[in-house]
Amino acid sequence: MIFLKTQEEIELLRESNRLVGKTLGEVSKHVRPGISTLELDKIAEDFIRSNGGIPGFLGYGGFPNTLCISVNDEVVHGIPSSRCLEEGDVVSVDCGVVKNGFYGDSAYTFAVGEISDEVKKLLQVTKDSLYKGIGQAVAGMRTGDIGYAVQSYAEANGFSVVRELVGHGVGKNLHEEPQVPNYGRRGQGCKLKVGMVIAIEPMINMGARNVFQMADGWTIKTRDHLPAAHFEHTIAIGKGEADILSTFEYIED
Repeated sequence: MIFLKTQEEIELLRESNRLVGKTLGEVSKHVRPGISTLELDKIAEDFIRSNGGIPGFLGYGGFPNTLCISVNDEVVHGIPSSRCLEEGDVVSVDCGVVKNGFYGDSAYTFAVGEISDEVKKLLQVTKDSLYKGIGQAVAGMRTGDIGYAVQSYAEANGFSVVRELVGHGVGKNLHEEPQVPNYGRRGQGCKLKVGMVIAIEPMINMGARNVFQMADGWTIKTRDHLPAAHFEHTIAIGKGEADILSTFEYIED
């Protein structure tokens, strides 16, 4: 079932998602060689709680931490640990919070020190594909239009799109209908309506699109062990262009 949100509920969702953006901004200050992913997780948890929120991922479906932190060939759902980041790594940080009864959800992939030009291109294309998808997120369009925009852009740049994991509705639950694939055909899928709030989250691989789940039951990795990138915004559907509720401004300022 799809829950359409009132404007008042969208403003509460905006507050939750801005806290996610601020949390990712705080984490970004500490992304460097030598820091462990568990240290980043603790920074995020403390920041969320000190700003009136509750970590949205902690305990969700049994997930043990505040952040999903995925390094290099880990696509998504990486579990923070004592692993330390190294020069040349790329690290995807996915963050969720609950505030005022509503979820916020956003992700960003960071470079750790200097990375190769090819990996820089992967990150830029993945981020650009997110905004290509958002550009199609208008009332009357369909989820297939979003997926087509993401897929066609990523593949035109020589990368591949993960199929097993998709975007989703966001509200009082972290995962609501509809599903929002990062691939598809124009004019197909769920019709977008004013009041829908969805997370669009391209997961793009440098090599083949094939992935597998590790024995920890969470971490998704590329089968060819080439790097992946992940960017995510939560948006509200309006009559005009999409209202982006999350933000990267605290990372990029």
